[in-house]
Amino acid sequence: MSEARVWPAEADLDLGWMKQRGEWGMKATPSKQGLTLADIQIGSYGDPVDRSDNQTGRPRGAAARPNSYRIGGYAVVNKSEIWLENASFLYEEALQRQWSSATDVPWHTIKPLRDDIEQAQCQLATFLTEVEFVAGDVPARWISNTTPDYFEPRQCLLAQVMDESRHMDVFRKRALANGGGLMLTSGGTAGVVGSIDLARDFTEMSSRLHISGEGAVLTIFRMGELMAYNDAEKAIYRLCAQDEARHVAFGVMHMRYMHETAPERHEEIQCYLDEAERQILAGSQNPAGNQTDASEALAILLGGGKDKYDDGLNKLLAIRKRQVQEYIKRVRSTGFGARFDNGRSQLTEMLNQAAA
Repeated sequence: MSEARVWPAEADLDLGWMKQRGEWGMKATPSKQGLTLADIQIGSYGDPVDRSDNQTGRPRGAAARPNSYRIGGYAVVNKSEIWLENASFLYEEALQRQWSSATDVPWHTIKPLRDDIEQAQCQLATFLTEVEFVAGDVPARWISNTTPDYFEPRQCLLAQVMDESRHMDVFRKRALANGGGLMLTSGGTAGVVGSIDLARDFTEMSSRLHISGEGAVLTIFRMGELMAYNDAEKAIYRLCAQDEARHVAFGVMHMRYMHETAPERHEEIQCYLDEAERQILAGSQNPAGNQTDASEALAILLGGGKDKYDDGLNKLLAIRKRQVQEYIKRVRSTGFGARFDNGRSQLTEMLNQAAA
């Protein structure tokens, strides 16, 4: 027979933790969407400080423990550096719209294609696999650099890393799903990646990745119907586009927050946009675009084969123009659109010349 367990006397218990708490008496109420991050932004728990000294991983609102170890070397400690107003909404949307590249793409609809079409699909899939690796790898480095007091944007970036890993595997799967395979690595991502990865500030990185880079990819995904040859490819572009739109929205809303709260950084941000637009112009001035191999593959897909390359190139040039138009629209929505009216941006001149 086992012996009865003896509990220590109440006097021996250290219940000091019961008195060390944040704001007590908070009760979060679920909304129509369930209990969301927005629903728990109540009392002092929902009000992040403008500058954080939290280097211990302490959850926002929890009582500090004076003898805690420093577990992070958080460099992003100012709210304006990473904040956006709708981070909670974007995170909840990311959770609700997760999909599986294994089961949500009708792979059985892929049938044998002409060699030039299949090679173009595989070349584009190879390029997009590279692109999506960058789009997940770079934001991931900023997550661990951000104080946990700003957990809402961190959650969004964590969701983006998951999205991009799924995009990376879905394009790899497409390259291997129809008797083709991975093609020539573009090599052209090096300059773009270097520009993004060497960013010294989160806003600098976001302006290049979310506003410019992912914005351009979003336009391609939205035009996926034009270069898809089966329902599987249509589903891939549609599902990737819904994720990419969320990532672009993150960048737009962060830039808008910076415009409203950090006027001292306006000129600095304009310089980031100058650099992004120089890269856009460099690609637009070459009819084949910056990424020669990927652009040729796109033209073949859009035209319907190598023998219809010129038709495809005309469609590709229309897509390039749309990329610029959508970029301008995004920047205007951030509050930095005056650059297109006061002559600072070269993109409006390019569009005017194209329309003439």
